Amino acid sequence: MNESVAVQPIELDAQAGDGHRWTLLARIPANPQASLLWLPALGIAAKHYLPFAEALAARGIAVFVHEWRGGGSSSLRADRATDWGYRELLMEDIAASEALVMQHAPEVARIIGGHSLGGQLACCRLGLSPTTAQRLWLVASGAPYWRAFPLRTKWFLPFVYRFLAWLADRHGALPGRRIGFGGQEARGLIRDWSRSGLSGRYAAGGLDIDLDAAMAAVEVEAHAVAFDRDWLGPESSARFLLSKLRHSPNRVDVLDAAALGTRADHYAWMKQPQAVVEKLLG
Repeated sequence: MNESVAVQPIELDAQAGDGHRWTLLARIPANPQASLLWLPALGIAAKHYLPFAEALAARGIAVFVHEWRGGGSSSLRADRATDWGYRELLMEDIAASEALVMQHAPEVARIIGGHSLGGQLACCRLGLSPTTAQRLWLVASGAPYWRAFPLRTKWFLPFVYRFLAWLADRHGALPGRRIGFGGQEARGLIRDWSRSGLSGRYAAGGLDIDLDAAMAAVEVEAHAVAFDRDWLGPESSARFLLSKLRHSPNRVDVLDAAALGTRADHYAWMKQPQAVVEKLLG
């Protein structure tokens, strides 16, 4: 890591067109080489990616960590009266964060990426707005399509997707903290996610656009990092997700615990991100 690079920590007030507000966390080096808009995993607050953002910023990348609607600094919380799905995340929230990235890191190459669900929605966003970025970075991210998973896990996934969608509808929102999956998640979001897990195709309720067809037309340089003990986002699911970007050259690196210096699972890399940073920049 180049410790001589001066990095400025910034908190930016973001607001979507429908009034939703959140804080966009930024780490901006002097004279950045590129900007990265980073989209978190389901139920993970933006602040947990600051070690990753700071490691990248020390290497010359201006990093902006998005906050999902309903978590962390978001002004909204999901409940029976307050609902949203992929449409709001893609068309309202990510678009507003993109505008702030352009304002605070203009005239540099743009990267969009994410962890888990964040990587999936980064791909969908590129389909909707191909000029969003020239590069795509995925970490522990893949499509949830049950057939894209290894045999030892895929057999029970259709049940999981149907059950979580039912549970979210019954409670008015998914009680993720209680069941150990995600946070308090909007039922529309869980419905959209479950649909993609069962069908292998992406769609957003209320958005009349074929997201798979849109992704097929995207041309970006795509780079994914997967972990060999990550049953939530195995290499096979990452490759399935990248196959939707038919015209985009891609590279997939798989890291083990020895390479990471920590467990090679879905989350441990967030506290020790240096090996991931090296791969993404390599």
